[in-house]
Amino acid sequence: MKIVSVYNNFFKNNMFMKMLFIFSMISIVTIITLSYIIFLSVSDSTIRRELAIQKAAMESVDRYIHQQYESVQNMVRDMHQNEALSANISYLMSHTYADYVQHLTNGYYANQDDYSADVLKHFQNIMDRNADIHQLMLYSAERQDMSMFSPNKQFKKLDTNAAHSYIPDVMAMETPNISAPNYWIRKEINEWSPDLYAIRVPINNTQTLRNLGQFLVFFDSAGIGNALDSYESNFKGEIVVLSAKGNVLFDSSSNYYGKKYPYVEVADSLFDQTDMDSMKKEKNMYVNKFVSADQGYVIVATVPVEEMAEAYAGIRNTIISISIVSTLFAVLVPAFFIINFAKRTRRIIRFTQKVKYGNLSARIDDPRDDELGQISHSFNDMLDELNLYIERVYKAEIKQKETELVALQARINPHFLYNTLEVIRMRAISQGARDVGEMIYSLSVLFKSLVQQKKNYTLKDEMEACRLYLELFRIRYKDIFTYTIQLDPVHNQHPVVKLSLQPIIENYVVHGIQTERSDNWLSIVVEELGDVLQVEVRDNGKGIDPARLAEIREELDRPEESGQMFGLRSVHSRLRYLYGPEFGITIESTLGEGTLIRVRYPHTEGTGV
Repeated sequence: MKIVSVYNNFFKNNMFMKMLFIFSMISIVTIITLSYIIFLSVSDSTIRRELAIQKAAMESVDRYIHQQYESVQNMVRDMHQNEALSANISYLMSHTYADYVQHLTNGYYANQDDYSADVLKHFQNIMDRNADIHQLMLYSAERQDMSMFSPNKQFKKLDTNAAHSYIPDVMAMETPNISAPNYWIRKEINEWSPDLYAIRVPINNTQTLRNLGQFLVFFDSAGIGNALDSYESNFKGEIVVLSAKGNVLFDSSSNYYGKKYPYVEVADSLFDQTDMDSMKKEKNMYVNKFVSADQGYVIVATVPVEEMAEAYAGIRNTIISISIVSTLFAVLVPAFFIINFAKRTRRIIRFTQKVKYGNLSARIDDPRDDELGQISHSFNDMLDELNLYIERVYKAEIKQKETELVALQARINPHFLYNTLEVIRMRAISQGARDVGEMIYSLSVLFKSLVQQKKNYTLKDEMEACRLYLELFRIRYKDIFTYTIQLDPVHNQHPVVKLSLQPIIENYVVHGIQTERSDNWLSIVVEELGDVLQVEVRDNGKGIDPARLAEIREELDRPEESGQMFGLRSVHSRLRYLYGPEFGITIESTLGEGTLIRVRYPHTEGTGV
């Protein structure tokens, strides 16, 4: 009931309150909608930017891991390129360490003094150059033992015979090039640090290509973190590198070493792409993934939705603040103007009520020139005119009666003339003078159309009058005169000034036609030019002398009549008076070739006389 009461008191009969309410609702809904769309666009752009930074960081991690893999490949390649070193490695893998030392001591090779051929020194140099290497290991498939090199210059040769170790089985298995260190190898070398990853490359005999064993390198995962140093300030979330079995090879947050990573099933990751929308819904997490199927690892980057939201929280608050200010501005400013308009409108309503009860001397005092001010001024002017009209009303009624009497008398005489012309026409036809009958008929219809009073005189009516007039002279000048009229039916009902074309045609018949020629012609063409309806009257008559043409143009533009050229001047003056100076007639003529007269009407509904 309260809502109905509020509506009845403030909205039911108050147009301005309705306008204000509707405009306010439209403004609020529009601002909220646009703000929400902008927020979605900005937040989406921010998320994409952050995910792009993540992707660049993931690519940096991938490049780093590939560089390490290439470095291991280069180590093996260097072993094969140095024949003495390759021979020493083969000897070490196929003999005991004591035999290898004895082999070097006895100077079995000619390059015995070349320290680059010493396996221990060579591997020690490698570890000195690459600080990320944690251990280097050579596994001998023939002896089933493993030589281990540590950064602290420790060397151990471990017996990994299949009788008491699973390492031979592990080395015989096909595994990805990059993986987590094997449990049995960790146990054998007593290395349980979780932040390690392993790269394994086979070693073959360069001559027989027979497999001698495996070259195994353990890298510190902390080295991967160095690849992210340049992204540390902009990077959000965390990056994890997983092996094909789901082991964590690197974790930027150090939360998942030795644990199962909860967000991606790695077994499927090597072949499928993670659905980011479902990950966001189920895990409340944005996920980027980079798969290296050839090397056997997956790089996963995750950002919690809450952390990502912090990236555009400032923009969100700014949009909310701007929306609130815009809403207040969109409601209060129009309200100020609408309330002002309402007050002025009520003032006008009170004034009309005074006039309603007979106070014709009341006036609205509103000096402004806006719409309401114009209404007030017009109302004041209307009252002034109304007072004058009341004073003249009796005189006007008397004059009207006199006019009606004269008009009635004027209708009697033309009626007698029409009947007389019809009698003459029938007489001419009965005597065999059909051309005379046709001329009398055209004259009768033309005279009737000129005398007849029509409320709406159209272009079709004017063209019919011209046609009847031309038909008279076509019959008179049979075989030497023709005419054409081109009028699009769409312009038939266009209102025009009566007798605005017929005097122009009459000028041609009186001054332009050449009876000694057999090809006299006249054309009337109607065309629409934007806001102008133009009628072109063109003939091939005598033309006008340039001096005389200049006099005609000057007479047309003269502000006062001189009594010359009544027909053309009458048409031109009436058109300019009714429609404006840009309308009227223009004349072009060449002596001996013909004349072109253009008549311009406004192409606007409701104009004309």
